[in-house]
Amino acid sequence: MTDTKTDASPFPPLTDAEWPEEAAELLDGFAGRLNVYRTMAHNPALLNAWAPLRQHVVRDSALSPQQSEAAILRSGHRLGSPYEWAQHVSRARACGMSDARIDSIRGPVAEMQPDDATIARAVDALFDDKRLPPATMQALIALVGRNGMFDVIATVGFYSTLGYILNSCDTPLDEDIAAELRDEPFAP
Repeated sequence: MTDTKTDASPFPPLTDAEWPEEAAELLDGFAGRLNVYRTMAHNPALLNAWAPLRQHVVRDSALSPQQSEAAILRSGHRLGSPYEWAQHVSRARACGMSDARIDSIRGPVAEMQPDDATIARAVDALFDDKRLPPATMQALIALVGRNGMFDVIATVGFYSTLGYILNSCDTPLDEDIAAELRDEPFAP
């Protein structure tokens, strides 16, 4: 987290000194580590309500780390969220995904690995049709199970909300991720 504010953001990430007392218990946890949550802290009630859903979607999901990253990357791409894309390039790399595979997730479904394509079709259906068509749902259940199907839907909704906040507030990328991408540029 960078404690410097940007002029571009109407709701810049809050510094430790500005952190709201109503969300004090979240500062030393997940919320204090990322600019997206430091931005969300402008509404401490929302941030407090967000924490249990985040625990499930990010930590306790039925999806494998790579399946989760495929869903998040496709969602970040569809949302046009540079923050989500860069943040999850880093996380996808950390769980063993190559830059070429990561890059394919923002491209045509036909050029993806089969599992990524199944997840991307589901993400695209949710964005485009606001639902999973039966064939897409069945393919997704075959890949990730019934609980995983619900978790893909929840992941898309969760990261869509974050993307809307990030894009609306022009939230700057976290400095550690920006430094990582400077040191190890994304090279598909």
